[in-house]
Amino acid sequence: MARAWQQSEVTEARQQTTEALLDAAERLLFEVGYASVTTRRVAEEAGVRHGLVHYYFGSMEELLTQTLERFADRLVEPLADLYADPSLDFAEKWRIGAQFFVDEPTVRFPKILLELSALCWNSPPLRSRIANVHARFRAIFEPTVAQALRDYGLEDPRFPLTAVVALLTSFQLGLVVERLSGVETGHAELLGSIQDWLDTLESSRG
Repeated sequence: MARAWQQSEVTEARQQTTEALLDAAERLLFEVGYASVTTRRVAEEAGVRHGLVHYYFGSMEELLTQTLERFADRLVEPLADLYADPSLDFAEKWRIGAQFFVDEPTVRFPKILLELSALCWNSPPLRSRIANVHARFRAIFEPTVAQALRDYGLEDPRFPLTAVVALLTSFQLGLVVERLSGVETGHAELLGSIQDWLDTLESSRG
């Protein structure tokens, strides 16, 4: 039977290897895309034996999905803090949030999300987990958007809150898709027009 200190060393070593594999998968997903991410390539990037990928995660799909979920965990808290900040009005939150999904280094997350979204199209077990990641972010926006609609007098039964939030999140992700494809025409003007409109709505409250 292993002694307590030996068990601790094994647990720590396993955690370090697990994190190294997740870090390697994250880098490769961003740099080369999931189609080029293999068990051997991840292991080489992490500096471990390639058999450990399946030993620790069971499959490459599981490793890649956990990579996305871990990344989402790191972004959820700061994004939630931003939208819950009472010192910022909605126009300012939108200004910061719009850049959050466009500028480096956070563009790494939507690129990885899109890479794995394509993967889940043919993998029903993964689809629900990817959908849960999307749902976590939409849940952050809902209370803030609901308050903004009330503050600006824009509540309309024809456009329920879930529809408005879906529009906003899909819009942001759409910008990312185009930017990753090298298409930026009109983005600055569109974002500027939306910001001007929100600033006008905000100033009218005063």
